[in-house]
Amino acid sequence: MKILIDKANCVGNARCAAIAETLYLLDDDGYIAVEEFEVPAGMEQLARRGAKACPERVIQVIEDDQE
Repeated sequence: MKILIDKANCVGNARCAAIAETLYLLDDDGYIAVEEFEVPAGMEQLARRGAKACPERVIQVIEDDQE
């Protein structure tokens, strides 16, 4: 599973990091720090929950069977 993030539209609510701070890393200003990352095995559900927590919907979940 991969997570894609539209950093340009992140407004810094940090709800993703509140759910899964080890996955959704923030920069010093509280905005998402990366544009994409591979989800470690066993953390898929946590990654999905973090993505759903984003009110701007800037986080896209790419399941392995979608690639």
